[in-house]
Amino acid sequence: MEIAGYKAIVEGLLFATGDEGLSIKQIASILELDIKTIEHIVEELQFDYEHTDRGITLLESNKVYHLTTKPEHAIYYQRLLESPHVSKLSQAALETLAIIAYQQPITRTEIEEIRGVKSDRPVQTLVSRSLIEEKGRKEGVGRPIMYGTSKDFLTYFGLKSIEELPPLPEEVTDIDVEQEADLFFQKFNEAEKENEKTNS
Repeated sequence: MEIAGYKAIVEGLLFATGDEGLSIKQIASILELDIKTIEHIVEELQFDYEHTDRGITLLESNKVYHLTTKPEHAIYYQRLLESPHVSKLSQAALETLAIIAYQQPITRTEIEEIRGVKSDRPVQTLVSRSLIEEKGRKEGVGRPIMYGTSKDFLTYFGLKSIEELPPLPEEVTDIDVEQEADLFFQKFNEAEKENEKTNS
């Protein structure tokens, strides 16, 4: 395979892993290539993003690489978030938010274990809406980001603290979380309707 093909694969891998990203060693293991070759591929990707009119860039943090939007475009993302057609959260985002609220701090992988499906997009949506935020990194391979609810989350739902959420049963199961999530969705939808009335 030519270098362009490997670049496309690496780009797809970084997109799929979202904010957790990948290290050079992890990419080399997946592609079954040596470290030096992967470093060259990543350098070429960085060059492409920096020297062409692209909407995303390749960021390196603690030797882990992530795809992210460019800071100079931040004002347009803010306008998108403020526009009416993106005001509502999807069912997937609501479900993810409920899990984070009750299980925080929690990693994206742990969220996916509870939901049974990929959750990178719902997590990114919640971060962009400032309803959740990073709460540090978990010890272990890749040091994944741990998420928790934000002050904006408390303000939005009129809560003084996270302790005001309806309590879960003592022996929590995935079914319990889903049941509490249903109550959570109901409260969220009521809050959304009130906000729409206020803004109309």
